[in-house]
Amino acid sequence: MSDFLLTQIINYGAPLLGIIVFIGGLGIPLPCTLLIIAAGAFARQGILDWQITSIISIVSVIIGDSLSYSFGFYSREKVLSRFSNTPQWLQAEQSFQKWGALSIFFSRFLVTAIALPVNLLSGTTRFSFQKFLVYDILGEVVWIFGYGGLGYLFGSQWEVVNEFLSNFGGVTLGIVFFIFGVRQAWNWNLIRQKA
Repeated sequence: MSDFLLTQIINYGAPLLGIIVFIGGLGIPLPCTLLIIAAGAFARQGILDWQITSIISIVSVIIGDSLSYSFGFYSREKVLSRFSNTPQWLQAEQSFQKWGALSIFFSRFLVTAIALPVNLLSGTTRFSFQKFLVYDILGEVVWIFGYGGLGYLFGSQWEVVNEFLSNFGGVTLGIVFFIFGVRQAWNWNLIRQKA
């Protein structure tokens, strides 16, 4: 699928990349980071205009993120009626209250696998949309210019950069889940000891 999308981006340019990252912002799993790195390399080769591609990509992904925030915002009652009394929901809500702004920022480019849950949780917990938008924009700008810049910098070696970043993102996500698991086990142990 990645090769097909890369070929289509070469043929149709920045508007198609914008559509793809918009869909990614809605939570549909597409290889968006790979495409952003490749777009940087294509900009270096003169296939894409880097300014237009950057602007279209940033605006598109922010619109997608904002819509996924609104899904959480407008489905709040259904989510709360189903999950609000579960320990997992309470833990997620507590963590988000503590790290909300930073989790929005870092999930845009560092731990992208949790971006959709963070967007939905932002809306469901009624995190200020203006504040969400500020951290979303900052994180997406880092993602587009950082990863696209690496593609531009390394040019024809962009695939090596993508592989390294994919491995780094996987390790980061593994560490996040490990810390969450240890913390969850600790809390369950404390609850058992009190009972």
